[in-house]
This record gives sequence, structure tokens and C-alpha cells, in this order.
Amino acid sequence: MLDEETYSDDFLNSSRLRGDPEPDALIAEVFGDPISKGKFQELLMLPKSEFLDKLISAFPNSQFIKNTKELPVWADPALMRAGSALFARHSEMIMSLLGLLSLPYCYTAANGARVLYLTELIRQQTTKRLFDTAIFIWEVMAPGAFEKEGLAVAEIVKVRIIHSVVRHYMLKNEKWDESWGLPINQEDMAGTNLSFSLIVIRGLRKLGYRVSKSDEQAFLHVWAVIGYLSGLEKSLIPENVVQAELLDTRIKQRQFEASAHGKELTQALIVHILSVNESKATAEDIQGLMRYLLGDDISDKLSIPSSGLAGYKLTLIRLLGTIKSKLPAGNLNRKFEKAYSTFKLRNPVLHQKM
Repeated sequence: MLDEETYSDDFLNSSRLRGDPEPDALIAEVFGDPISKGKFQELLMLPKSEFLDKLISAFPNSQFIKNTKELPVWADPALMRAGSALFARHSEMIMSLLGLLSLPYCYTAANGARVLYLTELIRQQTTKRLFDTAIFIWEVMAPGAFEKEGLAVAEIVKVRIIHSVVRHYMLKNEKWDESWGLPINQEDMAGTNLSFSLIVIRGLRKLGYRVSKSDEQAFLHVWAVIGYLSGLEKSLIPENVVQAELLDTRIKQRQFEASAHGKELTQALIVHILSVNESKATAEDIQGLMRYLLGDDISDKLSIPSSGLAGYKLTLIRLLGTIKSKLPAGNLNRKFEKAYSTFKLRNPVLHQKM
């Protein structure tokens, strides 16, 4: 039940001081010895199909690693399949929303965005890092991703460990200020999870897609499971849409503000989007669409230009979204595989690995 104490400042302030204790302790121990560190880094380079089993074999006494394959007791397989089906049906648009909406939404959380800025990789290797994020989403949202042959858990565990590695190094970085909280802390993790779930649904609806309440709940449920496996505390995993909306509002009130690094990250993102754009959309169209999706307040904080998308173009985009929502779903497994293969072909490095 929600009340004025739900997601209070005291609660969320304390969540900024918490990271992910079990993998953080493991990284601190392993990275304390150069030989162990080297072997661990070799594990991280393994193909996803091998990584998890070899990680478990290498650390048989680690409770965190031992439990990596366990879904939460509240995970609902039927809801997870329904959430995956929604993604498969609209995967191309959802992946477009990653760059047009979800990531800039995250960049507006100034304190959380500092980690991305200070690691410099997202600025110096923007295309590679954004493709890495996209691959993660394709894999965790794939049909059967959490079943025996699926790769979702391996993807999530690897990212969870990488987050611990980033925390390990950021806390040694002289530029890090403790007033920002821990790097990749619980509040920031919750905000990121919402940007890939609740905010995506919001974006689909703004583009004319008809998303039912049941599909919305299913999509949020998949991301609740992903959040849990990523080390997000249960108290920061909304149980329903109402809780998700409230948590999003509170994080936005507390963390969203204009920042030089948020603007720079957004500019790097826009340059990337324009570099891979294969449509007839102009730079003004794309920035105008971002502004429409994000709203004027957030767009102003990120310095996204106000001129851009013509009204008739937005009407056509929304009409197309409505039409696509009414089309028969068809074979979603085949639709997903076709869309994922097309995505991979856009990246020469991924193409070489196929």
C-alpha cells in the first residue's frame, strides 16, 4: 500500500549509499591479487554460452555465483513470456526508443550520469558501448531468454559483475565525490531499470502504439526479474504500474537536473544516432522526435534543440504506430530473429561474429 513514506527521501538517500555487496566483495578480493585478477578477466572474455558455467566452476564457494541461475520465487513464467512477446512484436521501435528516450532520460539524472562520464568509454567509444547495451536488451528480451538454453542470466550476471568492477575503480578515482553516493548505487540502478521498462511503454504510447494494461504489467514484470538478477533490492522493484510511476516521479524530483556531463553524453548519443540513421529522417526530425518523447523540461536540461519535427510528420508516425498495433502478431519467434539479425548486420564487428 502506498503512502507518503513510500520512497521517502530518507529511504532513497540511504539507497544511494548501497551498491551490490556480494559481487562487490568478490571483486575486491579477486582484484587484490594480480594473478586472480587476470584469470577473472579471462572469464569475462568468454562467449556468453560458456561464461556462466565456467564462472560457477571457478568460484564454487561463492554464494552470489552459486545462486546466479535462480529466478526470484515471485517470477511468473506466463507474465515473462507475455512481456517478451510484446518486445518481439515491437522490437524495432523499442530499440529505437533506447536511443531516442531511455538513455537521454537516464542522462538527466546528473549524479548517476557522472559514472558514465568519468569512465569516458561512452564518450570515446560511443557506438561500441551503445551496441553493447543494445545487445544486452535483445538477449534478455528474447523469446525463451530465461529458459535453459536462453542467454539472459549469463548476460545479466556479466553486466552485474562489470558494474562491481566499475564501482571498484570509481571509488579509487580522485574525481569521485562521496556526496554523489556510491557509483551505480541502488537508486540509480532503480532509475535505469525504469527507463528500460516503464519509460519504454510511455514512449510506445506517445508514438501511437496501443499497449494494454496487461501487456504493460507483463513488460514491467520481465524487467522486475532483470532488476532482481542485476542486484536491485526488492524494496526498489515496483510490484505494479502505480508503484513504478511513483518511484519514477520521486527519482525525477530528486535527481533530474541540467549538467554539463548530461548534455555531453546526450550530444554523443545524437551523433551516434545520426551516424547509423538509414531512414530519410533529418537531424532536425530526430532531435524533434527526442524532444517530443522526453518533453520540454528534460529536453531543455539536456540542451536538445527546440526546432525540428514538423507536426504532420509526428501525425504520420503516430498513425503508423496505431496501424502496427492492430496488425496480427504473426510468428513472434521468427519476427524477433529477423529483427535481431537485421540489427546485427548494421554493426560490422557483430557481423563478423555471425
